[in-house]
Parts: sequence; structure tokens; C-alpha cells
Amino acid sequence: KTVISTGLAAAFQATGTAVQCFKKGPDYIDPMWLAAASGRSCYNLDFNTMSAGEMTGLLTSRTQDTDLAMIEANKGLFDGMDLHGSDSNAQLAKLLKTPVILVIDTNGMTRGIAPLLLGYLEFDREVDVAGVILNKVGGPRHESKLRAAVEAYTDISVLGAVWRDKALDIGERHLGLTTPAETGRLDEMIAGFSRIVGDAVDLDRLQEIAGTAPGLAAPQPPRAEKTYEGLRIAIARDEAFGFYYPDDLEEFARLGAELVSFDTLRDSHLPDVDGMFIGGGFPEMAMERLARNKSLRSAIREAIEGGLPAYAECGGLMYLCRALAWRTDRQEMCGVVPGDSVMCERPQGRGYTRFRDLQSHPWGPADGTQLAHEFHYAKITDLDESTVFARSIERGHGVDGKHDAVVINNLVAGFCHLRNSERTPWVRQFLNFVSSRKHGAK
Repeated sequence: KTVISTGLAAAFQATGTAVQCFKKGPDYIDPMWLAAASGRSCYNLDFNTMSAGEMTGLLTSRTQDTDLAMIEANKGLFDGMDLHGSDSNAQLAKLLKTPVILVIDTNGMTRGIAPLLLGYLEFDREVDVAGVILNKVGGPRHESKLRAAVEAYTDISVLGAVWRDKALDIGERHLGLTTPAETGRLDEMIAGFSRIVGDAVDLDRLQEIAGTAPGLAAPQPPRAEKTYEGLRIAIARDEAFGFYYPDDLEEFARLGAELVSFDTLRDSHLPDVDGMFIGGGFPEMAMERLARNKSLRSAIREAIEGGLPAYAECGGLMYLCRALAWRTDRQEMCGVVPGDSVMCERPQGRGYTRFRDLQSHPWGPADGTQLAHEFHYAKITDLDESTVFARSIERGHGVDGKHDAVVINNLVAGFCHLRNSERTPWVRQFLNFVSSRKHGAK
């Protein structure tokens, strides 16, 4: 599904059609591929952390200067946590009044595609299922049988048939798809996706279907503020760390703060900043290179020990530990968090999380239950018994099954991934804390 979506985005882009991509649910890797293919940031739409108004507003505000909006679903059309589908892809399609294109894996399937499609069409008639793309088709004979079955038993349009092709394999590992930065041949791969998918799918018909979606009334986006003008926040952005929501980063700019990128693999020192943000990523894939950069690890440790306000999520937490161990290898990390990060064979935390901030949270505890997500194969071992945490976990695992977010001086480092929203305005909270430290608040 991601390869088809990436190929479509690239194919439309190649024709001069400005396409804005979105991804349903909490995900970092798929949006990286969609962003690379479309040449634009890809935004997430998530029932867990966003209201209906926020999702509608994000869609409308980010598509003002585009020709086409495309939303890649997560899992199947009717899948979700709620039995009644309140957080499903189908519900999102109804909310945003968008037609749905099914992508069906046809391995081992011929006539059987008909009852499958009929089930999708009948399960919820309020969903506008406007077409199907046949995926992983075995060849011309297989394609003709599939098309004949769809035509004979359903009224749904076949918009294309993508044959099995090794050139469409992105590759997977423990956290899902390989990221674009890891491929080493990103432009070549996306060009291949564009050619194969673009040739196999009727792009004109697809754009016609998209044009049937009615307009949406949305609230005006918040205007830019200068509340935190002058604040500089270092942000780790390289092959090891890249899990950031683009609208979260845009919120820093809207509030007047400047994000200053640094490279954990190549830079020898931190930039001159007032705070630091290290997001998630794959530090285990670059652990030897991270370990070799002793000067930056020392600079980070000294900065946090000196009181620099810092926030770290998942991979960032792992990097700040004493060491990172994976398989038979163990490498020294920053040595800020008094524990070791150990990669396991199975996920240690996966899915939506629910927690409450504790009084020990340096930013000041937020009111009520907070919603986030986690997906990590790592666990933190040998933590000091006196470790202070900022969160009490109600759903999920966090660091130890009961708590998340280690607090050391002005650092908050946990496994939960936050999403800036009306309910969880973490960017403003963090910047307010950074500002208070900069201006000498006790």
C-alpha cells in the first residue's frame, strides 16, 4: 500500500500535478516515503490525538496550493481499535468526505476477488468506495481473470493492475519499512515506483474521482505568534534520528522559535542554543558511528548536566543512555540517563499510550490524561532506583510498565511519542519551560 501510494504521488508529481500527501494514524516512516515522492511534507491524521476539527483543518490548510490530496490509510479500510469503527479509515473517509480507492493484494486470487469487493461495498454504504487497484498481479492472464470477475459481479471500477515486481520492494526490518535515508538510492527507487505504478494505474481517472470530493468548511488556522522569538532549539536530524511530525516542527516556527539542526554522526559540538530536542529514529542502525563521535556525546552530556532544557523521545532516550546493546554488540552512548538501552527480539511497547503527568514533570504537569503512542523494541535496564519519572502510565509500557519519561536536571526523556494538538500542546509547554530557564526562573 505504501509503495502504491508513493508511486502514485511520484507519478502525479512527474506530470506537474501538485499532490499533498497525508497518512492516517501515528507513523513516521511511511510519511517519509510520501514526502520524498511528492516533494512536500506529509502530515498525519490521527483520531487518537486529534479532534475531527483539527483533522479537517489540517487537511484544508495544507492543500490550499495543491491540485490533489491523497491520504494513505493504515491497515485495512474498516480496521481500528474501536469495534464500531469510530477510529477507522472508513470513518476518516466519511469525516473528510473523500472517495476511497481499495488496494487489494491479489496473490492466489481470481474469482474470489468479487465477494471480497462486494463485502467492502456493503459493509458500510456511507463509504464512497470509488475504485480498486489490483496489486501484486501475477501477469496478463491473472490480470484478465481478475478484471473479468470484478466486471461480472460488481459495479466497481478497476483503476489499474500493478504486477509483481522486485523493483517495488522497499524492504522491511524490526520497525517496519526501511526509511528513505537508508536506501542509498532514493531517487532511483522513487523514479522506478513512479514509472511502474504510473504506467499501471489510470491517473486521469483517479484525479477525476478525487475531483468528486466536496469542499470542506474548516476553521481558520492559528496565526503566527512571536511569543518565543529569539529562542533557539537544537534538533537532531540525520540518518539515526528523523521521527518528527512536520506540523509539530511548524508549531515551533509559528511560536517564534528557531530550530537549529545538528548531526549526531558528524558534528563535533552542539550549536549555540537554549534547548534541545532529540526525536525518535534508529540509533541501533548507526550505533558504531554514534559511539565514535565522542566529542558530541560529551558535549551533549555536559550541556544537560549544565541544565540545558532538553526533550528526547524513544531513539533519543536510547542515545542518552550509558550504552546501547543490540545482538552481540554494545556501544557507549551519551551517559546522561543512568541505565543501558537494550534491543530485544520482540516489541517492548507498541500502540497507543495513555498517561498522566506527575508533579515531577519539569514543564509543569498537564491537566488530565494525555494520549500518545509508542513503538520500541528497546528496554532500559539497570536504571538507578532513585530515577525520577515525569509520567504515570495508564495504558502502554513506557520505560518500566508503570512510568515513562526519565527526569534528569532539565531533561525529559521517554518512550512515548507526543503529537502537538489542542489537547496536548507540548511544543508551547516545552518552549515556555525553555524560556523560563533562559530568563532565570527558579
